[in-house]
Amino acid sequence: MAETNPHRLPRTVLPRRYDLRLAPDLEAATFAGTVAIEVEVQEPTAEVVLNAIELEVDEAWLEVGGARRDVTVTLDEEHERATLAVDGGPLAAGPAIVHLAFRGILNDKLRGFYRSTFTDDDGTDRVIATTQFEATDARRAFPCWDEPDLKATFAITLDVPEDLFAVSNAAEAGREPIEDGRHRVTFAESMLMSTYLVAFVVGPLEATDPIDVDGVPLRIVHRAGQADLTAFALESGAFALRYFTEYFGVPYPADKLDLVAVPDFAFGAMENLGCVTFRDALLIVDPERSTQSELQRVADVIHHEIAHMWFGDLVTMAWWEGIWLNEAFATFMEMRCTDAFRPEWDRWTDFGISRTAAYDTDALTTTRPIEFEVVSPADAEGMFDVLTYEKGAAVVRMLEQYLGEDRFRDGIRLYISRHAHGNTVTTDLWDAIEEATGEPVRRIMDSWIFQGGHPELAVTVEPEGETATLRLTQQRFLYDTGDGSGDDATRWVVPVLVRWAPGAEATTSSVTLERVLVEGTTAEVTLATPPAWVITNSGGSGFFRVRYDAAGLAAAARAPGISAVERYALIDDAWASLLAGTIGIGEVLELLRGYADETDLSVWQRVLGVVSALDRLVDDDTRPHLQTWVRAFAGPALRRVGLDPVAGEPDRTAALRGALVTALGTTGADPETRARAQALLARADEGEEVDTDLFDAALRVLAAEGGAERFAAFRQRSATGATPQERLRYLGVLADFPGDAENDAFLAMCLTDDVRTQDAPFVIRRAIANRTQARRTWDFLTAHWDEALARFPSNSISRLLEGIRSVTDPALAHAVEGFLAEHPVPQGDKPIAQHRERMRAGVALRGRVAGDLASALKDGPS
Repeated sequence: MAETNPHRLPRTVLPRRYDLRLAPDLEAATFAGTVAIEVEVQEPTAEVVLNAIELEVDEAWLEVGGARRDVTVTLDEEHERATLAVDGGPLAAGPAIVHLAFRGILNDKLRGFYRSTFTDDDGTDRVIATTQFEATDARRAFPCWDEPDLKATFAITLDVPEDLFAVSNAAEAGREPIEDGRHRVTFAESMLMSTYLVAFVVGPLEATDPIDVDGVPLRIVHRAGQADLTAFALESGAFALRYFTEYFGVPYPADKLDLVAVPDFAFGAMENLGCVTFRDALLIVDPERSTQSELQRVADVIHHEIAHMWFGDLVTMAWWEGIWLNEAFATFMEMRCTDAFRPEWDRWTDFGISRTAAYDTDALTTTRPIEFEVVSPADAEGMFDVLTYEKGAAVVRMLEQYLGEDRFRDGIRLYISRHAHGNTVTTDLWDAIEEATGEPVRRIMDSWIFQGGHPELAVTVEPEGETATLRLTQQRFLYDTGDGSGDDATRWVVPVLVRWAPGAEATTSSVTLERVLVEGTTAEVTLATPPAWVITNSGGSGFFRVRYDAAGLAAAARAPGISAVERYALIDDAWASLLAGTIGIGEVLELLRGYADETDLSVWQRVLGVVSALDRLVDDDTRPHLQTWVRAFAGPALRRVGLDPVAGEPDRTAALRGALVTALGTTGADPETRARAQALLARADEGEEVDTDLFDAALRVLAAEGGAERFAAFRQRSATGATPQERLRYLGVLADFPGDAENDAFLAMCLTDDVRTQDAPFVIRRAIANRTQARRTWDFLTAHWDEALARFPSNSISRLLEGIRSVTDPALAHAVEGFLAEHPVPQGDKPIAQHRERMRAGVALRGRVAGDLASALKDGPS
């Protein structure tokens, strides 16, 4: 592929070591640099080809055997290359050194070597120079062989003003003044690594004192005034270092670990070896002033990035189609680590929310295989989506649970040790696990990785005297978008865990767990006796839908010992079946009523997610009936949890209270809840300590109620909050206001420096999902489309457009379709096609069930 793809470099010259020196000028937003790259010429060649884009090359020459060889430089902007034509005849095979001097711009696009700004506590504007190189942007900072399999070592030097902090991948080896008044900071040489993992950050920053984690120094790098918000990240990071060292059976591969908070960052975080960069809200946190979900998110992201130090940095994919494996496995490992770090958060049950998002895309005809061919940089950028992360993690979890955790880990350890410092393809992982377990891992996983979609398993039980036959029949699961699409005969090798109990005399000890591999359309299992109940996705770890008949569903729902994640799956499957058109709204409402006494946070979150979606299916005349239904349904649950926090209660109890309050005050429009939210805000304004989950819910409720004065107050607090989480909390709810004037003001501020470009796309997405302001938001966006494209990071546009998935109004959907057909987004063609199809599924659902829903709601909640 490298030989035929115009975006791949020839393999005639390969890098071995970079000696890179950079001198950023933060005030002028420029940088200059030199690099000496030790290479190995593989065969005689008259040119050296490497990557460069948005750079001016001032000088270039080669050193061969101590002698200088002059070259002529040609830059190819289209293919992002620099070609060095060698004067005086071809280079012979063997070692050489490529010397380059170059200049560039510290851009404001949050990629390559870029500038990030913040205002310090004195009101002074400050600038940071930082990096984001994944997938193909190291070439914007220095000429290099910018492909993941072309690993080399890096010796980095930064010339910086003496009062600025500098950090890179390896430990600082020296700092000395130079003639122009700056300081030259040198760093130790790195291990072999890919260019996308190189990092350097320069600015008015400071670092915590390092803590020793079994010989690895760990620090948090942050701007002044944030030192008191670093303790949780240090605790979380230290836990992860120890956890992963033990899990992988290989020592941490770098000489130190710095976690760096960056004010402007297009991604959540980036796994640069030894120098991980984060959005500050995903690293800098006050546990006492954060919601449970905010704190969990910080832990998840820290654990995800540290997992990459082994799975991604030490062992790296050979080319970008393998990025799914890096990200899916890190997502899987983040949850393993977080579950061990805070068991009370019940992380694997909570994973249901993320898995639902993956299902929601994978049930579309426009879904894609987890792994697909990547040709260009734009293709690589399009890989960073819910299918790479959440579906990928879900199928890894499915395999782990089917094989058993210890056997699976043995395979991972074999993979890491065998391929350390190297590059791999997906099948290398399956082969290692297969070798360790003796199971047909490659045959199973190839069916999940190389074809899109997922199956639905129809469950039937046929008693046959004293025994019974359990039959599992698979077909592809697809939403009904109203265009006649249906099953396309795609089939998977499905690893299934089935739990069942014998008839009426069943006890806990009589429950049986079966491992079933469904190959082809149908698999049959003989049960020793007719079952009292069958749970066909035991533990909720399988990435497939389950369809029971009415009796089977009722039996599963009341099975003794059914877990929260299994209860979650029953609701999730029912809502998906409604979107697929295989059940009616009445069946969904009946199932929801059965959860009125539910106590688990994640299950309630899925129930309330369905309730919120129903709000998009009803018209204005029916909406009061839905509000009444919600109040009758969720009100008693809130009273059971308690209106006020209790000292020492579990974090998930506080989060459940917040979720119920939010639902009652927004979808339920409950006057009492809204009054209580206003009183809560007043108490907080008077300096009273208020539970953060409850306070977050109050803000959402008050925003949904609206008001110009309240909008102005929340807008002010979005700029002045004491923590990054608090500022984002206020910014987010500005998108929820129902009034036209507030919506206009909010959208206008999103195109100014009042909202960071890393945040604006996500809050505009939230505004598109605002029931009362979707059309107005869409009209604003289309009127300012070119400005948005120029202003926001390119990888965020498809995420912004995710908001259209909630659109159910046919007229607005038609307008969206027409605009996007005429305004393609190269970096997001696949995700945007998925957003459009999911929108059509919502419109079709509303057309099918709105009438029945209205009738059912008028009959009341019972």
